[in-house]
Amino acid sequence: MSIREEIETRLSAAFEPRELVVQDDSDQHIGHAGHDGKGESHFSVRIRAVAFGEMNRVAQHRAVHKALGDVVPRIHALALDIGA
Repeated sequence: MSIREEIETRLSAAFEPRELVVQDDSDQHIGHAGHDGKGESHFSVRIRAVAFGEMNRVAQHRAVHKALGDVVPRIHALALDIGA
């Protein structure tokens, strides 16, 4: 399973989002720190779920990072766009 698929699976299970888009942006970072040439190092996530409605921005980010668990240390960058 690719890292992108892992991110999708974990976030879907944790939040049952009405919208989830996970994009591998690694190719845009060739030559930058954290890009080892193998890809799957930089990701953007757009997620919309009812669960985020009562959370402030910090709590939303913490919840996503908790749901992703050991995926986070395996990537270099994660851009999050979170909403209810």
